[in-house]
Amino acid sequence: MKIAAITDDGQSISQHFGRAAYYLVATVEDGQIVNRELRQKMGHTQFANQVHIEEQPGQPHGMGAASHNKHLQMAEAIADCEALLCRGMGQGAYDSMQARGIRPVVTDIATIDEAVMAYVDGSIVDLVERLH
Repeated sequence: MKIAAITDDGQSISQHFGRAAYYLVATVEDGQIVNRELRQKMGHTQFANQVHIEEQPGQPHGMGAASHNKHLQMAEAIADCEALLCRGMGQGAYDSMQARGIRPVVTDIATIDEAVMAYVDGSIVDLVERLH
């Protein structure tokens, strides 16, 4: 199985999904991490030059169709992963990952390897109250 984590340094899980520069993709076999791959991640900087479509009145930030499309583009790099670990994420990105078939998990575990193993053994807690 492959599990992605957002990161800026390849070791720790970043605090904010949209601002992180990379995905660290861990391949797990027989309960052990057997491979790590750092992949580029699209984020706010890549979308800065695109026309910003205004949110609909009463629509929370990141929940519109344009935001959903951006989130799906961000997910393309980890389409082969079953889960995405992060320490902070917007509700729109969370929903978009689910729609793409990737299980998003908001965790308070900072170390990638520790969080991956918690996911594998089923002890990781999805802290959805941290969604913004």
